[in-house]
Amino acid sequence: MSIDQTLLDDLEWRGLVAHSTDRDALAEALAEGVRFYVGFDPTAPSLHMGNLLQIVTAMRLQRAGHTPYALVGGATGMIGDPRDSGERTLNDFDTVKEWVERVRRQIEPFLAFEGDAGFDGDNGATMVNNYDWTASLSTIDFLRDIGKHFPVNRMLGRDVVARRLEQGISYTEFSYILLQSLDFLNLYRDHGVTLQFGGSDQWGNLTGGVELIRRADGGKAHAFATPLVTKADGTKYGKTEGGALWLDPEMMSPYAFHQFWLNVEDEKVGELLRLFTFLSHEEIEDLERQHAEKPFLRAAQKALADQVTTLVHGEEETTQARAAAAALFGGGDLHSLSGTTLAAALREAGSIRVARGEEWPSVVDVLVASGLAASRGEARRTIAEGGAYLNNTRVEDEATTVSEADLIAGSWLVLRRGKKRFAGVELA
Repeated sequence: MSIDQTLLDDLEWRGLVAHSTDRDALAEALAEGVRFYVGFDPTAPSLHMGNLLQIVTAMRLQRAGHTPYALVGGATGMIGDPRDSGERTLNDFDTVKEWVERVRRQIEPFLAFEGDAGFDGDNGATMVNNYDWTASLSTIDFLRDIGKHFPVNRMLGRDVVARRLEQGISYTEFSYILLQSLDFLNLYRDHGVTLQFGGSDQWGNLTGGVELIRRADGGKAHAFATPLVTKADGTKYGKTEGGALWLDPEMMSPYAFHQFWLNVEDEKVGELLRLFTFLSHEEIEDLERQHAEKPFLRAAQKALADQVTTLVHGEEETTQARAAAAALFGGGDLHSLSGTTLAAALREAGSIRVARGEEWPSVVDVLVASGLAASRGEARRTIAEGGAYLNNTRVEDEATTVSEADLIAGSWLVLRRGKKRFAGVELA
């Protein structure tokens, strides 16, 4: 695999470089080929949108010929980086150990490792855990060999630390920078890693590692930070009504994941296409032109949702997510959907559970129970006016009752009122 001489230009065009150490030195290193690392602390049982940006960036570097080291922080995950909102709750050893394994399994499919089918390059990825080199490190050795290289005034100058000083910050979180810097030094010494990148909120930690390598070994290393991805109003992306934008399909269904990207703001879709997809400059600029001319077609959002969902969950789940969205609005066959996809889509859109009884309920009853009609009278009028649908089939008679034959995937009914209002009913 040849080294891409224009990689840094591409990263900058995509908006992936918010900060960097000496730009010329970084460009020269990338032109020659580097070993790089990016870290993931297991502070939750799944990675999320912010982590995905780092994964995609690592994939770009590996595809350009550079050698990745993916670090899962079994040690740093037990502490957690300081954050503005206050002191973290520390997780116990067994919890962190379990999350380390979950995060490792999530990262592995995105990078090419030596021995992977179809990969014959010499820049296979390596997975490492910083617990391996910190567990046996004594406090005295840590303070003598690492702590002595960190002036306290510099540590106090970190933005997040300065903001936390008033409300208070523990020594544990205050010293996190030392542990992350130790990671860079260890990978530099043992593996020849000379580049680290991470989110812009990690910039102090990134440069701390570069400085530690210079002070401790007289070595030269590089770092760059990706931007904090925010909504048009400046608030963080990655939060939904149900929580973070998780990559684990058990914590956020592929349908909900696809819907998130499909519904991003017009002002942000071009930026997200550049950051999160592998579409070419020309393809992205063409989508941006289409979006500027006919934003109501949402061509850019559709491409973004398909690209990112396929990357994370695979093409089959993307196809199912698209089919589910179309079917729920009457544009496809509900029976063609998998039970898992249908259930996820209906729970995301809004659904109720109805106990199975000896008698099957009427469509009028389920329209009211689902909230699509405020009363039985309104439900009857909706049916009379031709606006009520059961499983995308118009209900002609207000006396219609549902039956076993109406159930999709064994337990679901899909009700729709008009073109845009629908709800799921799960018979349990």
